[in-house]
Order: sequence, then C-alpha cells, then structure tokens
Amino acid sequence: MSQSALNLNLHPKQGVALLSEATEILYGGAAGGGKSFLMRVAAIMFCTAISGLQVYIFRRISADLIKNHMEGPKGMRALLAPWVAQSFVNIVENEIRFWNGSKIYLCHCEHEKNIYNYQGAEIHLLLIDEITHFTESMYRFLRNRVRMVGIIVPEQYRGLFPRILCGGNPGNIGHLWVKAAFVDAAPEMEIRQMPANDGGMKRQYIPARLEDNPSMAEDDPGYEQRLEGLGSEALVRAMRHGDWSIIEGAYFDCWAPEKHIIRPFEIPKHWFRFRGFDWGSSKPFACLWAAVSDGSLPAYPAGAFIVYREYYGASVPNVGLKMRLEDVGQAILAMEHGDKDDQGRMPLGVADPAIFAEDGGPSQAETFARMGCQWKRGDNKRVPGWSQLRDRLLGDDGKPMLYIFNTCVNLIRTLPALQHDQNKPEDVDTDGEDHAGDALRYMCMARPYTRTLVVKEPMRALPDMTMDELWKKARPTIESRI
Repeated sequence: MSQSALNLNLHPKQGVALLSEATEILYGGAAGGGKSFLMRVAAIMFCTAISGLQVYIFRRISADLIKNHMEGPKGMRALLAPWVAQSFVNIVENEIRFWNGSKIYLCHCEHEKNIYNYQGAEIHLLLIDEITHFTESMYRFLRNRVRMVGIIVPEQYRGLFPRILCGGNPGNIGHLWVKAAFVDAAPEMEIRQMPANDGGMKRQYIPARLEDNPSMAEDDPGYEQRLEGLGSEALVRAMRHGDWSIIEGAYFDCWAPEKHIIRPFEIPKHWFRFRGFDWGSSKPFACLWAAVSDGSLPAYPAGAFIVYREYYGASVPNVGLKMRLEDVGQAILAMEHGDKDDQGRMPLGVADPAIFAEDGGPSQAETFARMGCQWKRGDNKRVPGWSQLRDRLLGDDGKPMLYIFNTCVNLIRTLPALQHDQNKPEDVDTDGEDHAGDALRYMCMARPYTRTLVVKEPMRALPDMTMDELWKKARPTIESRI
C-alpha cells in the first residue's frame, strides 16, 4: 500500500477551504497562495472518498488547463502516477477515471457559447481556476449545472455537496463581479446564505496570501522577489498582497481616484452641458451627463469635462433591467429637468449609433425623439474613442481634463476595471462591463481634446549633407549599437 500512497498534503488555510461548511467558496487574492494545487487535491480526495462523484475543473483556455493542472511536478499526472501504475486510475485525454466510478473532467470555456457544451451536465463538484477570467454569465450558467442526485455521501462530508470552489486573483474581465459577489458583500471568512435568485448556496471568501503556501518558498525561493519586482506599485499590491481595490491589467492605468473623483459642487449655469448614452436591455444601459468647464473656476481647466450625473440600468453587475425605451426616455427627461442653461437650453445628447438602426419600423432614436429626448449619432470609432478618453484622464501638467462626481458610482466602479482585448490590445475587452465607458467614449469623440505636446529638447537642424554623407557619418554609431 505504501507504493500507492499519494502526496496530497495541504497547508492550514488550504485545509480550511477544502472542508469549509460553505458550498460556494472563493479561495484567492494574492498570487502563489496555492489555489491550483488545492483544487487538484480536492478533486482527487473527494473522488476517492465518494463513489460516482463527477468533478469538473475549469479554466478559460484549454491550453492553460493542461499546462496548469496536468503537467509539472505537482500536476495530475505526477500526483496520480502511483495509482495509474497500479490501475487504480486511468487518464484518458481530458478525463480522469477512478476505480470507484468517480471522474474528473478537465474543461474549458474560452467563448461565451462554450457554456452550452455543459448544458446537460450534472456537476457534483465544480472547480473554477482563475475565476476572474470568466464572465458572470458563464459562472451563473455553470453554477446552474451544479446538482447532485442519487450519490451517497459519507457522513463526514454530508452538507458539503454539491459544492463550488473557485480560485482567482484581482484583475481581468471578471474582477468587478467576483469582487462584488465574494469580496465586498461580507467580511473575510464569514459564511452567508445566499438568496434563491443568487444561487441559494452558502458563500464564503477565504483570502489566500503567499504566506499561506509555505511550499512556494521551498519550491521557488525567488518567487516573492519577482512579485515585488513587477514594476508597478498597483500590481504588487494586487498580486503580492491580494488587494482587490487594485485592478491588474487595467486598460486605463492612468486612472487616479484622488485626481478624477470629486465631490459634487454647483455647476455654473452658463457652462455647456451634454449627455452620452449607450443602450442596453439584457445588458445595462448607461446615460451620463457632463458639463464643460470654461475655465472660470481655477480648479478645472477650460474644456475639462465634469461628469455630474449617471443613470445606469442594471439589477446586478452587467445584467440589464429590460426596461421599455419609453420608460428610459421619461426617466432621462425627468432627471435633467433642472439642467436648462441660462438661455433655457436643454442638454444635447450623443448616443450609440445602434439606436438609429431601422428594422421595419421606427428606430429607437425616433421613439426617443417623439418624447422630446433628442440624440445625435455618436462616433463609434472604438480605439480613437478610448484614446480620447485616456488623453482626458491624463490631461496637461498633472491636471486632468475629466472629473467625475462621486455620486456616479457605476462609472467609477466600471471604468477603471476595463481590460485590454487579448486579440486587439489597443481596444477594450467587450466581455467586460463597458457600458458607462462607451457612453463616455461617445462624449469624448463629440468634443475631441488634444494634449499639449511637450518637447524637452529643441530639434536640431540637420547639417547640409547628402544622404550618402549622412550615412557615412552615422554608420559607425549605428554599428556600435548592433
């Protein structure tokens, strides 16, 4: 029997997550906390203890799944090698079969449509590695597949199944919903019963730190120093210390709450005002109002945007209200009733071009217009729009050209969390909650801003030489640097 023993030792914090009375757990935070190893141990241990158990391990990308969970000295192949040698376990492609009928399925969900590959699955133990790589809709669908019928669970594990265990770090497209669902809703370690409309399970956040996984210091003594040397204080706080207020990989890395978020003040009546709108039904809609500074208040440079109001149509993060257009239009008009300028003019509006599309009837823009809610077609060039937004965040001489009232909670929540598109890094990943960002992007494109170009050294005039003479003069210097 000694030849068939497996090395499945866990550290204390990992053990807490393994046997917690909660049934929907996030074990995460800092990098190096032992999340992936915990999942492999949980899968193997519970498959050994419960006959017929069906365990699904997910990562977003298939290649990451194999590299992270199957290969390496602590991967599934190495951990299970003694049992494979004695035919207790059989590994077939992305499936691990145990002698007692239990199975581990290695799964990926790269695209939103991939969730339907698991529509008929009965998942007894759902393990999601790097949960912040998943959208909330993906997670909710997979959670819906977590059920358990006809499986005899040993006495010591009763009440723990069906079960979900997730691991993840701050950042990526799922940062906002994971933080809202697990991190913000209750103190660390507290177990709380969720309502039926949020899964109905017992949810818990167990913070994982590098210190909770002493094996990392033994296996890779330089890992902590590499985390400390990420080059960005924000990244170090997120990945080394598990700070969920820091968003790793953010598109707008120039976001600075102390600069961009301000307390509300009375906006001068003569300042130009306008609004931006991004429509959504099953996804949130977003309407933002901004005033344009004329420089009369020294704190805000001429041309700077002051975003002073938002109307955000969401029930939970990134889930829309499915409201009627007419109701949305009436609410917008009611909110801006007191916004007339000193000449009696209401704010102008720029909107998502999609609302101007006609499909056998009046466009959404026409429906709004009939109510007196007028929109102009927004410029939907994505990359130039994000560039305009970035330039306004940066501003000139340390003074931004974009300020946001602290009452605009959804814009403040979602804008700094936007991520780069992996396939087109200069664009924002549309899987994220980008609706308020889109509304602001249309506004930035409606009033383009150009940052002042600062030239630190004056350009020196080229000497009066032919191209051949210039090349002969420059060649030794160029060759010395090759």
